Amino acid sequence: MGAKMVKRAYKYRFHPTPEQVQQLSQTFGCVRYVYNRALAERSRAWTQEQRRITYADTSLMLTQWKRDPDTAWLAEPSKGPLQQALRNLQGAFDKFWRKQTRYPQFKKKGRSKDSATYFGNCFTYRDGQIQLAKQTQPLDIRWSRPLPEGAVPSQVTVSRDSAGRYHISILVEELITEHAPCDVTLGVDAGIGSLYVFSTGEKVSNPRYEKRDRARLARAQKALSRKQKGSANRAKARLKVARVHARIADRRRDHLHKLSTRLVRENQVIAIEDLSVRNMVRNRSLARAISDASWAQFRSMLEYKADWYGRTVVAVDRFYPSSKTCSACGRINITMPLHVREWVCACGVAHDRDVNAAKNIRAAGLAVLACGDGVRPPRS
Repeated sequence: MGAKMVKRAYKYRFHPTPEQVQQLSQTFGCVRYVYNRALAERSRAWTQEQRRITYADTSLMLTQWKRDPDTAWLAEPSKGPLQQALRNLQGAFDKFWRKQTRYPQFKKKGRSKDSATYFGNCFTYRDGQIQLAKQTQPLDIRWSRPLPEGAVPSQVTVSRDSAGRYHISILVEELITEHAPCDVTLGVDAGIGSLYVFSTGEKVSNPRYEKRDRARLARAQKALSRKQKGSANRAKARLKVARVHARIADRRRDHLHKLSTRLVRENQVIAIEDLSVRNMVRNRSLARAISDASWAQFRSMLEYKADWYGRTVVAVDRFYPSSKTCSACGRINITMPLHVREWVCACGVAHDRDVNAAKNIRAAGLAVLACGDGVRPPRS
């Protein structure tokens, strides 16, 4: 077993004082303003002059904005989060140019999570406490688990979600020991009836967290729709809706973390399908169930945990006919409607549709490892 040094983020909830709430709200607003104004300048320069503005150009613009009397308030918060907003915008354009995402969008107040990133020169970490620049008191952090012994944070990101909760993500370098090698290969078939089906025959039931809280969410949204726009009661009702959504997301994330950790610990190679979730959610009948399953988030968890612990995740081509192919003889059926959950091949072998697909995904994953066939380029 080897060991490697990796960058790892630890996320905690904290409760700010009224003074910190005001200061953080000001910082979030400045970050949003800088991001939106830089985006507007870059868009204008390209549409009107066919000229590209770089990160260095926007950094110079930020200095000028701080000196402008109309926007002198940009100098009040720490400079670190504002510079990071420009870096985030540059990263968004890089992904757009590589055709990985759409064109960067403006940040709207109340529509997206507020966040601000502080680097080492913009905060202090002493005696287990973190104090941000321009603040007089350390943050009241709920240390649900300790940081690695001797770890020194290199950056922290403070965020406020739509439910009004404050979190801090602390980035540290940590020495991680890889899991002991094993010779187990697993095929994973994603579904809705069963969240995941493994080539071993095991089926992981779908918790359907969104469906469980659907009635509660509907009541909260109904109450919100009756409130007058701009009123204090509407703000309270919106907060109740956001808390229901946060509860659903937290429970779903916790379940996926536990499942992905278990799979990475028990298997050397994990073969999965390269699903196009963006296209699949266009199906009106299944869009809500597919979004609730959160397949893309689970794949992301598998990939970074496998990289940490010396495991391998293989993505099989999304057009591979895993459900139509007999895992015993290799015969491919012409059609296989979704309502057919069990079928018998011409060779006489009876199949459970999902278990058979998982077995075929496992075999295709082994073929990919052997010759690199049948897999698309990774999303990264």
